[in-house]
Amino acid sequence: MDEVDVKAENLASTLSAMDAVLVAYSGGVDSTYLLWAALEALGRDRVWAVTADALIFPRALQERAARVAHDLGARHRFEPVAVLEDMDFVRNPPRRCYFCKRLILSQVRAVAHAEGVTWIVEGSNLDDRHEYRPGIQAVRELGVRSPLQEARLTKAEIRLLSRRAGLPTWDQPAQTCLATRFPHGRPITIDELAQVEAAEQALRTYLAAMGGEGEMGDVRVRHHGEIARIEVSPTLMPLLARPEQTERLVSHLRRTGYRYVTLDLAGYRRSTPEMETKQ
Repeated sequence: MDEVDVKAENLASTLSAMDAVLVAYSGGVDSTYLLWAALEALGRDRVWAVTADALIFPRALQERAARVAHDLGARHRFEPVAVLEDMDFVRNPPRRCYFCKRLILSQVRAVAHAEGVTWIVEGSNLDDRHEYRPGIQAVRELGVRSPLQEARLTKAEIRLLSRRAGLPTWDQPAQTCLATRFPHGRPITIDELAQVEAAEQALRTYLAAMGGEGEMGDVRVRHHGEIARIEVSPTLMPLLARPEQTERLVSHLRRTGYRYVTLDLAGYRRSTPEMETKQ
């Protein structure tokens, strides 16, 4: 038995000891593996999956989360969360993710209470300890557990175990809410969230049509007022450097409301406090 198998067994033991759990389920790589592991350890009747339904999450990701949960045989529901009514979040400070996570997990905790479930679990992994994640404070404050982290599972190990389990999310790119496309300090509005979502969908459609679907990876449209700043992996950049082709993409993004469309030559990188503060 290798080290990854030992960690997977530790995860199963941790979940089994909880008797019943409610999984805060986003549909990403980590929470999907956690949901699968909980179902394996406890059975369908002792596992609930709740996904926050909020305008900061792209509809395509929400639909995918619902499909995967259904295919796993999980009892799954969406819980409406009015994050845009929380002015601490809307003002978009560096600790924005804390306010968002606190609101979402408070709603999830209310569902757990109604169902009589003691334990709420979420999908933070070991690598998250080394990144800027203010939402972790809310996880701790609300008594939510992070079994993947407790089992010391890294992102790479979760992907490996997900592949072994036959989960369709094993190679899914990292996904973040649409609010991460806004520089800190710029208020988040319904209209601009919709603008970013439409722009990213247009970008993905274009890249797929140009033959980049198999290398899609991480794709972002960062919002800077009238400027759309595109971030993609370096392998996809040549597809965005063909004037005769990209004119169509630029036209689509302008129809979403942007006046200027730019390509960030540094490529895609994870959002940091410093990056999001830049206007």
